[in-house]
Amino acid sequence: MAELDHDVLKREMTGWRRDLHAHPEFGFEEKRTAAFVAAKLREFGLDDVTEGVGGTGVVGTLKRGSGNRAIALRADMDALRITEQSGAAYRSQNPGIMHACGHDGHTTMLLGAAKLLAAEGGFDGTVRFIFQPAEEWGKGALAMLDDGLMQRFPFDEIFGLHNMPGLPIGHFETRAGPFMSAEDNFEIVLKGIGGHAARPHSGNETLVAACALVTNLQTIVSRRLSPADISVVSVTELITDGTRNALPGLARILGDARSFRPEVSAEIERQMRVIAAGTAAAYNVAVEVTYTREFVPLQNDADLVDEVFAAARHVLTNDAVGVAAEPMTASEDFARFLDHVPGCFVFLGNGEASAPLHNSSYDFNDEGLLHGTDFHVAIVRQRLGGAVGK
Repeated sequence: MAELDHDVLKREMTGWRRDLHAHPEFGFEEKRTAAFVAAKLREFGLDDVTEGVGGTGVVGTLKRGSGNRAIALRADMDALRITEQSGAAYRSQNPGIMHACGHDGHTTMLLGAAKLLAAEGGFDGTVRFIFQPAEEWGKGALAMLDDGLMQRFPFDEIFGLHNMPGLPIGHFETRAGPFMSAEDNFEIVLKGIGGHAARPHSGNETLVAACALVTNLQTIVSRRLSPADISVVSVTELITDGTRNALPGLARILGDARSFRPEVSAEIERQMRVIAAGTAAAYNVAVEVTYTREFVPLQNDADLVDEVFAAARHVLTNDAVGVAAEPMTASEDFARFLDHVPGCFVFLGNGEASAPLHNSSYDFNDEGLLHGTDFHVAIVRQRLGGAVGK
């Protein structure tokens, strides 16, 4: 099989990535992106390309040799509802939507790996290339699983990556066990009696109660959970029906909580309900609490962490491959796949000068494209019995 020129591939991938960046699509709306991905996979000569998995997901299958093992590589395709401020020539052409998390880069790196593996081989078995919709709001992986992903495209283990601002280009991090947190969402609604701002005693307004409750919720992590358990409770919105001279009769408090163990998530919910009920009683207003679990914790398989470190060292320098210092309290729905098979998720550097993820000035660094592609290829060849160095 012919080897691909990496410099040519890098230029080609840069073009793909910038095209995807200019045409971002929100979760389950990735029709153009999915069509782009499917067309490329067919162009590369994959054995099978299936569209519409879990809505707008795409699964490509590549088989070589007679091996009966299969591994999966996953990339996310969706963008965020953020107005881009990067000023790039290839900036978003879809108002109010942008690739502020680098999923355009993730998709491109996996396409590059598909092209390399299809052209060069070097493995014995089956590779599933999973292009997932709607990662940002935690629904895409579940949608693909509910659509029979594991039954229709079975695999034994799965690998994924995410770019990381602040980590130098060409650097790689992961860790065994808890790596990214669960995300729970909550909404607390306080109901009272609004009235004239000049006569607070004539009603039973909710704003002071809401402010007290926001403060009281901060004691969950600081006073009601063990310091040994990493957790976060963040109030992100306080919305009322008041106006300049009218006190509100309704207040809504929204936010999220992060944790790494189901027991901690359950205790956060329990304490939140206790605090909300007690605060509402103290201010003589009614309260309703809605608590949902959107992302589960991401737990990397220890044996596969060792495998990805070995694969990464084949394509990066040894001093660029390291153990992440601590788990990250952001969330990833890649974790849903790990409920079914062992796997490993890794971080790849997006550069020390990169804007943060979910920032309107963020842009994926194209200098990292080949690093991600080469890592995908290396882990396939290592896990499916080929020569990692090709």
